[in-house]
Amino acid sequence: MSTPDGTAEPTGSRKVRLSRLRKRIAQNVAQSRRTAAHVWTSVEVDYEALEQVRRRHRSGFREREGFSLTYLPFVALATIDALAAFPEVNSAVELAEGSQTLHERVNLGIAVDLDRAGLIVVVIPDAGSLALADLARRIHDLAGRARSGGLGADDVSGSTFTITNPGSFGSFMSAPIINLPNVAILSTDGVAKRPTVVTLADGSDTVAVRHIGHLGLSWDHRAFDGSTAALFLGRIRQNIETWDWQRLFGSGDGEGA
Repeated sequence: MSTPDGTAEPTGSRKVRLSRLRKRIAQNVAQSRRTAAHVWTSVEVDYEALEQVRRRHRSGFREREGFSLTYLPFVALATIDALAAFPEVNSAVELAEGSQTLHERVNLGIAVDLDRAGLIVVVIPDAGSLALADLARRIHDLAGRARSGGLGADDVSGSTFTITNPGSFGSFMSAPIINLPNVAILSTDGVAKRPTVVTLADGSDTVAVRHIGHLGLSWDHRAFDGSTAALFLGRIRQNIETWDWQRLFGSGDGEGA
């Protein structure tokens, strides 16, 4: 059998129809590539302090909530803070009008994998008003309803910034396609134990095994420049590495509320 361009198909190949979702994704990502001036910037992040707190509370959290405490809500909380500091990253560009809309609230999009049948972006309106546990609940609820076909129109519209999480599948670094009309999308890649140089309290250096991962930002050069992208990612990294995450669970060493 020959393909439309006259070349022979490889032996053993079979042709399948693209699903409606696959065709919609194809149209959207192609339009994004044609419209946005895609650039990618990445940073390495030391998750060790966050991991220690997550490990301390994950069993109690799962017992109370019925699902696992992943890195994603922590990263989302750190990202929402960075978006407040760099509002041009939480914006939309109207080039034909010569304008840029800076959004006051973060309507956080989360890309959900539909068991490899495609992706859909669910939306958490005004995510900056939510605490860590509330973010985790909303992400879990929306992802579950996305996979069961239980989403409404309001659940998939109005995002101002998007996070995608290929790290749950073991990715190292990713450069995702921007979810228009957003001007940036953050990729949270896999976290693994690696040897790294750590500076001690006395200023000396040592090599230690830490939980290390990468964050990648695909961003639209029409909206801002590389300095903003680097500083934005640096703010997220600083938040993840230095925030007192324990305070979100209470002051005790055991399972918090």
